[in-house]
Amino acid sequence: MRAKSSAIAPDRIAAATTPPAVPEAHAGSVGTGAGLLQAGLGVVAFSLTFPATAWGLESFGPWTLVAVRSVLAALVAGACLLALRVAPPARRHWPALAVVAAGVVVGFPLLTTLALETSTTAHAAVVVGLLPLTTALLSALRVGARPSRTFWAAALVGAAAVAAFTVQQSGGALTSADAYLFGALLVCAAGYTEGGRLARIMPGWQVIGWALVLCLPIGVPAAALALAYEPVHLGLHGVAGLLWVAAGSQFLGLVVWYRGMAAVGIPKASQLQLAQPLLTLVWSVLLLGEHLTPAAPLTAVAVLVCIAVTQRARG
Repeated sequence: MRAKSSAIAPDRIAAATTPPAVPEAHAGSVGTGAGLLQAGLGVVAFSLTFPATAWGLESFGPWTLVAVRSVLAALVAGACLLALRVAPPARRHWPALAVVAAGVVVGFPLLTTLALETSTTAHAAVVVGLLPLTTALLSALRVGARPSRTFWAAALVGAAAVAAFTVQQSGGALTSADAYLFGALLVCAAGYTEGGRLARIMPGWQVIGWALVLCLPIGVPAAALALAYEPVHLGLHGVAGLLWVAAGSQFLGLVVWYRGMAAVGIPKASQLQLAQPLLTLVWSVLLLGEHLTPAAPLTAVAVLVCIAVTQRARG
């Protein structure tokens, strides 16, 4: 059991097998139906992130919410790594883990939280709906691949749809919230790209787990400092929002997501994530009482179509 949970043992396995053999090895033990269910639960968990963040901002300042979220998620991840006796990753993997930490653990939560102070969750969901496409673009550049013309055409159409939506919603000019959201796209895509490369040699949940633990020495003093300077008004929504983004979005959602990918394969699982922006729009109405403009769901659908085309295009 220790050999399976170790982050070092897969290095030896990778030398004798191709990367796809890692997820396929777990498919039989979980089953296709259970794998699809777990991947779907991961998508649902991610779709609740923005509404939960909006709830959290009712009780905490943006810096407090991000810092405390990081600390709580790191404690959960660290406890799991310790309980399963997972060996630390090899030294050569820590720079990539630092990129994951900077993009997924710190950058994306901070920038989207700052954006949600002045932006609706529906608006943010449509903009961040371009994240899978942005990740695909950065991944193509990172590994030196040459996507087809169909891929690039869909990428440009999707970017144009998002740009038109943000300008129309802001009255003809980009706002500071839009700048935060587009910045969040870039840093999170970079974190996902490096995390995807690391996931070839260690389980995906360990990638995010070690990235969270890596941020703990910074997160603890940051949380203490933020709590000292930002007022806290505890309420049911605020506490529930904080607990969800910490345990649900930042860690547990990723655990079931990666387990689902291992069972059904990355292509099938990634298709489920195309529903994430639309789910967030639904949550924004049900949980926050937001009113959608006709442009929001139309733009979300346009972005999802573009992402689907890029995933089917041959590189």
